[in-house]
Amino acid sequence: MTAITKFEFSAAKWRTVSLATLAIWLGGSLVLDTVLMPTLSSAGMMTQPGFASAGYSLFWIFNHLEMLCAALILTSLLVMQNAGSRVSRWVLPAAVGLLAITLADTYSLTPMMSALGLQLDFFAATTPMPAEMNQLHAGYWLLEALKFGLGSAVLAETYRSVNRQSNLA
Repeated sequence: MTAITKFEFSAAKWRTVSLATLAIWLGGSLVLDTVLMPTLSSAGMMTQPGFASAGYSLFWIFNHLEMLCAALILTSLLVMQNAGSRVSRWVLPAAVGLLAITLADTYSLTPMMSALGLQLDFFAATTPMPAEMNQLHAGYWLLEALKFGLGSAVLAETYRSVNRQSNLA
């Protein structure tokens, strides 16, 4: 018995997936970077001995969700291009860049920052933040700014492509 299935790639559905994923991802990142982390810092949580492991757990989960979002966006853009939708040439490299940023955050910056913040001297009341942490924070904020720039540009271009498609119809 042979089953023949016909799977049709609808560019409109994948465009919606791309727009929704980008909006949720960028919004979540904005909340994490501008609300959650400054609140924890002002409450004195970052000086607590267990904050490095708690922060690592928080960012481990969030970074993996970011990788899922970046992969979903790249997939939706590839499907849209394959389905005949007009996607600008720079959008696919930008989506690959978004995935590369999340990979760098997940597998490089977050583990290094957590390792530097880990308190290994249990007898010390508090330990000062290492100087290398400032360099890692600068790298993190640079990648975040790049992520917001690329993500916003991809979001705007994907939204513009909706208007282009509706004007052609």
